[in-house]
Amino acid sequence: MPGLIKSRSEHGTPSTVLDFIGTARVYSDNDRPIETTVMRVSGGAAVVRQPVVVNGNTVVVVTEVPRSRLRRGVTRAWSVLSLMGLVLVGLSLVVADRLARSLTRPISELAHTAERLGAGDLTARTVPGGPDEVREVGVAVNLLAARIGSLLAHERESVADLSHRLRTPITALRLDVDSLADSPERDRLAADVDELTRQVDAVINEARRPVREGVEARADARAVTQERVDFWAALTEDQGREVSLALPTGPCIVRAAEDDLAAALDALIGNVVSHTPEGSAMHVVLTAERDGSALLLVDDGGAGFADSSVVGRGRSGAGSTGLGLDIARRTATASGGDLRIGRSPAGGARVSMRLGGPSG
Repeated sequence: MPGLIKSRSEHGTPSTVLDFIGTARVYSDNDRPIETTVMRVSGGAAVVRQPVVVNGNTVVVVTEVPRSRLRRGVTRAWSVLSLMGLVLVGLSLVVADRLARSLTRPISELAHTAERLGAGDLTARTVPGGPDEVREVGVAVNLLAARIGSLLAHERESVADLSHRLRTPITALRLDVDSLADSPERDRLAADVDELTRQVDAVINEARRPVREGVEARADARAVTQERVDFWAALTEDQGREVSLALPTGPCIVRAAEDDLAAALDALIGNVVSHTPEGSAMHVVLTAERDGSALLLVDDGGAGFADSSVVGRGRSGAGSTGLGLDIARRTATASGGDLRIGRSPAGGARVSMRLGGPSG
């Protein structure tokens, strides 16, 4: 552009030099060094002194660049560089997010599968993915779930088969009862055989139930307690026991299956009628708590428990199987509650079973 760059040959330096910027050394054909000098002069312009060799003589070409020309395009260059930097940072964030998701998604899915398995859903499986280590864990979890399902299925069928074997002696017992002459005792024995048959059928059905209700189970503890106390009424009257029952006025919903709760109550009441002297009193109290749970108390007038170890599975000091209290304990624990034993106000045993409230 005319007027922007001025070039001239000179043998000295301008008198208006303000700042020395730098030099660049080059070499001519005869290896003699020639230095290029850049200086800043007044007004912000720059002067470039470039020695050149012409016909063996050194001539200095002086080029003056105005300030406006020096700064032309700098702002645009900085803007382009800043924009490129922002674009690169954005792209790096997107790539980092994609990489993080590729790592965390398989782990999250694996955790979700583990939660489903813990909740009792044995059909839960994960899709192995992600790094090799995470993929191997996913494969191992799937194999473990399949193995657990196979073992449980085998256990259920074994229990069902063992329970089914009881049908033969029950059938023989029914034939013996039917051969008796008509009498109240015969009717009572027939009713007992019918109840035994019902319980065996319940055991078979329970063993073959693929998935337990878990946190979705619900039962009206008031109705179940009333039913089981009425069921045992004939035997307690025959033993001359005073039985008192206290129930809440309305339904008392708890987080337990009706069959499980009934089995727990049968175990507790059965312990009283089997291991306390005839004529000993029994008191059953069901209370609905403010937090939605329920407290079931079974008191008796017997001698009480010798120690608290009878709650352990298979432990009994009275010659029984030691499973009754453990059945009640497992039912209470599965509902989110607990089971405790102590001494009743009458001096006998007290079993306190707390049942968790419904889950939403």
